[in-house]
Amino acid sequence: MIAAGYEPKPAVLEREFNLRYWGKPMTLHGVRRWLLGESLPKQEKVLVLAEWLQILPQELRYGVEVDKRIQQKRARWDEGIGYQEREVFEAFLNLPIAQRKIVREVIQTFAKAFPSQEKVARKSTKPRV
Repeated sequence: MIAAGYEPKPAVLEREFNLRYWGKPMTLHGVRRWLLGESLPKQEKVLVLAEWLQILPQELRYGVEVDKRIQQKRARWDEGIGYQEREVFEAFLNLPIAQRKIVREVIQTFAKAFPSQEKVARKSTKPRV
């Protein structure tokens, strides 16, 4: 609310929300519980709040940090995969479920048998107690 230029007060939230929501109006007590984190609005109300505050609904539900962590993981995933790996993943996804299970087990077996050099390096530098 502050970023959108509103005071984070229950009376302000109640007024602004009820101006935009066409269902049963929220009470002052109900929006106060939202602000205190004691309850969460239903999805239809989150959408109204998100549109009013001009932010993504998932930011209201989960916060900004979750989105940042997801983007970081996605960037790491995208950077580490080349064209050939993408073709293999696409072929894997097109397999029937039973064959996917077999391929997954083969990959996991190889991963256990041949740990990455990064893991091997970490194990060899661990001090012994």
